[in-house]
Amino acid sequence: MNDERRDAEAPAGRASQAGQRDAAAATPAIELRDVVKAFGSRRALDGVDLRLPAGSFLTIFGPNGAGKTTLLRILATLSRPTHGEVRLFGVDALHDDPEPLRQRIGLISHRSMVYGDLTARENLMFIARLYGVPDARARVNELLELVELDHRANDQARTFSRGMTQRLSIARALVNDPDLMLLDEPYAGLDPHGMRLLDELLDRIRPGRTFVMVSHDLERGFASCTHALIIARGQVVLHGERARLDQGAFRETYLSVVGSLTSDVEV
Repeated sequence: MNDERRDAEAPAGRASQAGQRDAAAATPAIELRDVVKAFGSRRALDGVDLRLPAGSFLTIFGPNGAGKTTLLRILATLSRPTHGEVRLFGVDALHDDPEPLRQRIGLISHRSMVYGDLTARENLMFIARLYGVPDARARVNELLELVELDHRANDQARTFSRGMTQRLSIARALVNDPDLMLLDEPYAGLDPHGMRLLDELLDRIRPGRTFVMVSHDLERGFASCTHALIIARGQVVLHGERARLDQGAFRETYLSVVGSLTSDVEV
């Protein structure tokens, strides 16, 4: 945890993690080697290789059915590949105990994973107790303020707008102060105001963390990332650092991939 991250969230009582994160900075956050995920005869992922430095922000683009969500589930240790190697922060995610790794991961999926009949505070307290977060009440208060929901802390989540629910989902994913944030189309269903608020929130929580985000929004996704990847038919079509990629050529590659798949379906 660097100074910017501490200033952004003021995470009291967690300074002991800083040395561990600094020491691990040289270790890639994610290493995938020849990862395959098969469902019967269909391969959702087909030989994926990926290396992502710690502290990076990777945006994954691809058409529906390309394997994006399957890849996120493997990174979240919620699904095992049929073949290949997966290392997170230098740890073998397939053969070592996954629980310590899960303590370092925050996931925002298509579904909010928020309990509608619980208040915002109750949702976060429930997760904090599951993780055994010390001084859980203070951590929950801190997160409610961070996502600007402290004024609705005692309201049931089912009364929230889509944007508010998404912000509560992010707070939920941050309860355990994760090193790796996985976001599956977090902007889906948000209006422009909600998108702007989410942009601001991601900027605040970004220092000291590694992000992997799935998106269909080329402009926003490309602007946010340090690394970009296109996946289609379970295979990596293009991957690189944003600074080394031409955005126009990247867009053309993406549209070409989507167009070829659409033509295949129509034929």
